[in-house]
Amino acid sequence: MADEEATATVPEGIDSAGVERWFEANVEGAELPLAFERIAGGRSNLTYGVADAAGNRWALRRPPLGRGLASAHDMGREHRIISALQGTSVPVPPVAGMCDDESVNGAPFYVMGFVSGPVLRDRTEAERHFDEGERREIGDRVVDTLVAIHEVDPDEVGLGELGKREDYVARQLHRWHGQWEKSKTDEVPLVDEVHERLVARIPEQGPATIVHGDYRLDNMILTEKGEVAAVVDWELCTLGDPLADVGMLMVYWSQEGDELMPLFEAPTTAAGFQSREELRDRYAERSGRDLSELDFYIALGSWKLAVILQGIIARVSAGQYGDDEGKDEGLKQFARIVKRLAEAADEAERRLG
Repeated sequence: MADEEATATVPEGIDSAGVERWFEANVEGAELPLAFERIAGGRSNLTYGVADAAGNRWALRRPPLGRGLASAHDMGREHRIISALQGTSVPVPPVAGMCDDESVNGAPFYVMGFVSGPVLRDRTEAERHFDEGERREIGDRVVDTLVAIHEVDPDEVGLGELGKREDYVARQLHRWHGQWEKSKTDEVPLVDEVHERLVARIPEQGPATIVHGDYRLDNMILTEKGEVAAVVDWELCTLGDPLADVGMLMVYWSQEGDELMPLFEAPTTAAGFQSREELRDRYAERSGRDLSELDFYIALGSWKLAVILQGIIARVSAGQYGDDEGKDEGLKQFARIVKRLAEAADEAERRLG
């Protein structure tokens, strides 16, 4: 009975016996048995907390359950990026190891040291952990950390071959439109229409940098003082146009009174956080980049996020995140946001004239 109870506490997506054997052989200082818990968060790759008998903690990342769009869930790539950024000015979790043998846990996974600290996923979390002055300082650090990411020389850290440097936006539009065709469960003609208009007016790209690909406040682990302890969720990272990260940050950075909030009760609606205009101005000042065509990148970010959320709808419907109470209502909410994001992309593109 005890063994059955222990097995029942292991979250879906973890083969405890296989992962324990791997830890014993590959993670120095790990003391069996291990305990596992699913960490709540986004709907991308799955993250689990791992604790050993001595109280040591790690985070384990693996792809969603089942077979999805493999390029978006490449564990080796994500592990490579975080490993390369160790020792740079970009805060990332320490890396413990990578397992590409699918027989161990049914899919590749990698393990990081566990970084403790607040993750601000909604307004309540932001208000509970920090006061208004601290929230403003966090907003400054969000921008400054993005500038730091874009200042890293890919060649110096071994990421020079991470991706093609040219035509980033064109490749993004091609890739994500393909993902849309594979994952759509409903017709949203505006997604296709905006795609065509964006393809026709791609700005000239400057020097390529590391691009996070999904940069937002809740992809950061903070310290209790509000400093950035680690930037996480690097699965969409590549080389390309840094302004795409700025545009995506603007899409996520909801303000009080916004009709569209991709993150529902966004943490940035709490008093103290900067406006999108203030964030934009700080990035322009700290990076020295021209943001005169930022509306294009906001349109791109809104459009891309619509496609990403549609992919989540498809994966949830296919059961790739396991059992999920309230799934049907959540899918309806996501479907509404997909359509609203397409409208927001249309509006931003039209502002360009």
